[in-house]
Amino acid sequence: MKIPFGEYCVRSFEFSDEEALVKYANNPNVSKLLRDLFPSPYTKAEAKLWLKYACKQKIETNFAIANSEELIGAIGITIQEDVNRYSAEIGYWLAEPFWGKGIITKALQIFTDYVFKKFKINRLHALVFEGNAASEKVLIKAGYQKEGTLKKAVYKEGKFLDQYIYAVLNDNFIIEK
Repeated sequence: MKIPFGEYCVRSFEFSDEEALVKYANNPNVSKLLRDLFPSPYTKAEAKLWLKYACKQKIETNFAIANSEELIGAIGITIQEDVNRYSAEIGYWLAEPFWGKGIITKALQIFTDYVFKKFKINRLHALVFEGNAASEKVLIKAGYQKEGTLKKAVYKEGKFLDQYIYAVLNDNFIIEK
């Protein structure tokens, strides 16, 4: 899959993304804003493990954000289960040299549209840690609305943080009988 937007695109991961993945993901300024599952330090071994998974997804839900030369970030969804089966959590990260340029906002907008067209999803939500005002701005610009705050729900870097819930609904969602 490849969806271009200006000089960037959201595309399938490639094994050739390894070098850029290590270069950009191995940054504490990136990892401090993400779950602990995101490796830090981000080594070649971590990149190989991720790409082995991402390049062979049966149902492709994780994608690279790239320019014409290399991967510069990632975006993906986790489809929920059981009574939440028409919902998905969306997550993303962008390499620090590309922050503040509107890239992630546009990637989030086009990826949200892609998810609503490709998957039977009624609701997308994102979870943002306290202190990540940039991500909150991105979500608002992309059409997501703040739904609530989970007080001191996250334990990151030795302290408890609030977690904010942002979501957007699929206005065209219909359950086919």
